[in-house]
Amino acid sequence: MHRASRRRTAALSGVLAAVLVIGGCSSSTDTAASDTAASDFEPVTIDSALGEAVITSKPERIVTLGMGSAETAIALGTVPVGMEEYPWGSDDSGYLPWVNDAVTAAGAELPEQFTGGTELNVEAILALDPDLILAPWSGITQQQFDALNGFAPVVAYEEQPWTITWEDQISVIGKAMGEAEKASDEIAEIKSRFADATAAHPEYRDVTFSYIYNTGPGTLGVFLADEQRVAMVRALGLTVDPVVYTLDETEGTDSSVIGLENANLLNNSDLLFTFYSDEQNRRETEAQPAYNQIPAISRGSVVAPTDQPFVTGSSIINPLTVPWALERYVPMIDEAVGKLAG
Repeated sequence: MHRASRRRTAALSGVLAAVLVIGGCSSSTDTAASDTAASDFEPVTIDSALGEAVITSKPERIVTLGMGSAETAIALGTVPVGMEEYPWGSDDSGYLPWVNDAVTAAGAELPEQFTGGTELNVEAILALDPDLILAPWSGITQQQFDALNGFAPVVAYEEQPWTITWEDQISVIGKAMGEAEKASDEIAEIKSRFADATAAHPEYRDVTFSYIYNTGPGTLGVFLADEQRVAMVRALGLTVDPVVYTLDETEGTDSSVIGLENANLLNNSDLLFTFYSDEQNRRETEAQPAYNQIPAISRGSVVAPTDQPFVTGSSIINPLTVPWALERYVPMIDEAVGKLAG
């Protein structure tokens, strides 16, 4: 078994004990261990663009907003009591598959789910009696922050919504949970996984790519180099097309909306990464002449899945998604790189 997997299994087994403590079913030994962990916690204040989160005791009832925070909290030893629902990437259980797998394997209770985004269900969150709300990679608004921060500390984004590197996301969650050392270990483990994959595929080294998306006819956007789905591909050894670094960011998106009329900017990308909501969306998008004439599209050197859980999992870098996504991602990339041989 992989070293990180052994460590994560042990951590999640400990989570079950914590859950039982809350339910009043644990032994005095469990209670003593919990008390010791709580007494070791050092109060911390975390600044964000929306305000301060003042955390005075070790969190036990964590709620997560946005993407990626629930997974990191689980990996650091605490299953959240609640998390924002993400139906687009969920499996038949209604949960993201890597979340369902990890929590079920630990024998713990799956988090309650609630509506997020602009319709954030503040009442449902408060009903969970959280002592920490994690939202470093989210679109939480000032109004939503203010409504929640009076009841529990909220860790929001440092500058703009939906803009944080995966390393910073894991680090700030570790700091908020009093698990900074574990967070550093998880970051190192993820980098090790990426390094192993890169070493196994030296043919990726000189391949350039752009990661694009569309929101309807005539639209075209390019994700910037530090956006997490781009960072995952970059970490595998591929090279971001230099043109991406010249694009202006569309505020709050970690991307640049260039429009289909500027599709020629992508002419030098060896590979294109994108995603479609379904096969009909793929057909409609590829039927646009300006889109279909992008060299990577016309030669088929494209990684463009429609499987929603995979699209979601490959768009988030954290301790649970990376091992889940990599084994599925590499064969797709190999196939696209193979189209360059001619």
